[in-house]
Amino acid sequence: MMLPLSLLKSAQNSALLIELKSGETYNGHMVSVDSFMNIHLRDAICTSKDGDQFHRVPEIFLRGGCVKVFRISPEAVVKLKEDMKHQRTYQKQNRQYKKQMTRGGAAKHGAGGHANGGPAAKYARNNGNSGR
Repeated sequence: MMLPLSLLKSAQNSALLIELKSGETYNGHMVSVDSFMNIHLRDAICTSKDGDQFHRVPEIFLRGGCVKVFRISPEAVVKLKEDMKHQRTYQKQNRQYKKQMTRGGAAKHGAGGHANGGPAAKYARNNGNSGR
């Protein structure tokens, strides 16, 4: 599942087209995005609502609440899919490692006579004795 914010973060340093609720569009390279989807663009071209005026803007900060539509390059989408795949692989390996560390008494109390573990305690429990 792709979340919009993770999609935008993967599009950093790539071309991005943004249409505002006012109708203006900005086409430029995204420098950064924050958790409110505020966008920092560099080398942007602003197009008026009716499309007859163009302005070159060296740098602009657009509020996320004013944005109507984002258009992200296909390369950014491919990059996000690859990043998600690598992240899932890493998480799977991490889970397997943690599972291995808990086997064989490495991280459990029960193999060496601690607390309720060990052969003597097991024998006592099975025979109805407290073992203590």
